[in-house]
Amino acid sequence: MSAYFKRREFIALLGGAAACPLAARAEQSDRLRRVGVLQGLAESDPEWPRRFGAFKQRLQELGWTEGRNVAFEFRFAGGKPERLPGLATDLVQANVDVILTNAAQSIEAARMATSTIPIVMASVGDALGAGYVASLARPGGNVTGLTLVATDQSAKRLQLVKEIVPNLVRVAVLWNGNASGHRLQLQEMERATPALGIALRSLPIWNADDIDASLQAAVQANAQAIATMDDPVVQSQRGRIVAFAMRQRVPVMSEFRAATEAGTLMSYGPNQVDLWRRSAAYVDKILRGANPADLPVEQPTKFELVINLKTAKALGLTVPDKLLALADEVIE
Repeated sequence: MSAYFKRREFIALLGGAAACPLAARAEQSDRLRRVGVLQGLAESDPEWPRRFGAFKQRLQELGWTEGRNVAFEFRFAGGKPERLPGLATDLVQANVDVILTNAAQSIEAARMATSTIPIVMASVGDALGAGYVASLARPGGNVTGLTLVATDQSAKRLQLVKEIVPNLVRVAVLWNGNASGHRLQLQEMERATPALGIALRSLPIWNADDIDASLQAAVQANAQAIATMDDPVVQSQRGRIVAFAMRQRVPVMSEFRAATEAGTLMSYGPNQVDLWRRSAAYVDKILRGANPADLPVEQPTKFELVINLKTAKALGLTVPDKLLALADEVIE
């Protein structure tokens, strides 16, 4: 065989060897990826399709289409946090590539279920304060995503409700006693009360069955307003909270728009739908091989003030013009 043909055969062998890793990578990129979604709300909750719809649309814009190269595994707790550990274990056993979730109890359940599968937080009160990440810049483990740092917003919400409710001095705080972020928020509220001249009545709940007793305790404490810390347990009961508060003529200050749309007086906090949309970028990067330990945790850049004028009128409250001017949305 001539030297010419030997050289051609050698080059062909080299080309084949180089092509193998490329082919392997192409096969890997074409593999159907599975995204586990662990959700504390019920699938029937009207807020759920908004949040997941925004996430799914953004993920598709980034190149991931359901049924072609990505599939979703859903697990819904339906406002019953005791179900979360088992649901998280289900997702791990399903061998998903990444788990998308939000809120403290869901994140904690996912962390207990796996230390290797990446976990993306669509939102949580305070990921750093709760110990889910080592730092915002370098999370360091298998958890990353978006954190609200809700402790910084707690005092602001008390200040806002004080501007509407005349002579406000007594506020009942409804929060999930199982949520580490809620405990941090309560501490921030307690630090802010002396300057605001407000006394707090802490009303922790442990599951949805505690809602009625806690609301009744707020009335017995002569609370002039109720502040809620919104997570899947509290949010799943927003209809009951609003109905009770309207019967008792007690205004409710909530965290997120969904509660104010249901009838609370107002809310102040990040746009949850936007946070879920932004979480798609994390899932995209992880599915393409990024290490969650190296993906910085982001914070919201915009906070929404939503005021329900219909509720204010029903309660006989006047919303100052300056507050209406600051509102991102006024529900009439």
